[in-house]
Amino acid sequence: MTSPTARRRSVITGTGSYLPQTILTNDDLAARLDTSDEWIIERTGIRRRHIAAEGEFTSDLGAEAARRALAAAGCTPDDIDLIVVATATPDQTFPAVATVIQHKLGMTHGVAFDVAAVCSGFLYALTVADALLTTGAHNRALVIGAETFSRLLDWEDRTTAVLFGDGAGAIVLEAQAQAGTTDDRGVLASRLHSDGRYNDLLYVDGGPGSTGSTGHLRMKGKEVFRHAVTNLSSVMGEVLDAAGLAPADVAWVVPHQANLRILEATAKKLGLDPGQVVVTVDSHANTSAASVPLALDTAVRDGRIQPGDLLLLEAMGGGFTWGAAAVRW
Repeated sequence: MTSPTARRRSVITGTGSYLPQTILTNDDLAARLDTSDEWIIERTGIRRRHIAAEGEFTSDLGAEAARRALAAAGCTPDDIDLIVVATATPDQTFPAVATVIQHKLGMTHGVAFDVAAVCSGFLYALTVADALLTTGAHNRALVIGAETFSRLLDWEDRTTAVLFGDGAGAIVLEAQAQAGTTDDRGVLASRLHSDGRYNDLLYVDGGPGSTGSTGHLRMKGKEVFRHAVTNLSSVMGEVLDAAGLAPADVAWVVPHQANLRILEATAKKLGLDPGQVVVTVDSHANTSAASVPLALDTAVRDGRIQPGDLLLLEAMGGGFTWGAAAVRW
């Protein structure tokens, strides 16, 4: 039997999040759409969502979440040499939101770029940053999920308008020497997937290269639900196998906050207790790439997540894209 080999791991040293001040409740939506608070809660678990103010951009949300993550990690922007932002709602077609956040943080060094994988974006960004840190290319990263999805919504479409909100979450990820065992802190394994055959089930009907417009979000909810439960339970099992761990080792699942029924069905399929699933969808709805770090920050700050806990992060989004990561806190 060989001894473990010391290796660099990407360790989360701080989390932060930000939600805009304006709150839109289910009753607010019921006053303008053919829906009700009871209907929305029963089907989604959502009670309210936050909406960015006029002149408040994705980069503003992401920068504030980043500041809070830096404070939690005891770092300053000078300590960061990589920023990866996951977003489907950039301030501009280009440049990247990451470079705008870099400027708002007062940074003139390092590397900053965006990743586009919609609701799976944070898992994609985390995996990219982990690769760059563990190879030694960079030492400390900000990984951010930030969205202003309210600007993609057709507010006359009750099937989508009730589901989404705006927000941002961030982590500080630092390369640290670890023993090379499953007890290591940090990212132990991650797995990503995509399948472009399902574009028409969840997409935006516009873009700069096609219509020259932003477009609106369109979704076939029942089909998305079916694929989400199957794909997420599969990739979570896959990432646990890759890390040499089992469902019994998991302390908390930190999922993409799309729909309470998806969260419960996915946990059940993997044989996990629903009480192990961090749920925040009720308070901010689906914030796309921001939802996993938002949920993570909530559970860290309220004390649920403790040192040594094994976390299973997962998400699925338009494309389809999906992924999961096993992370030791």
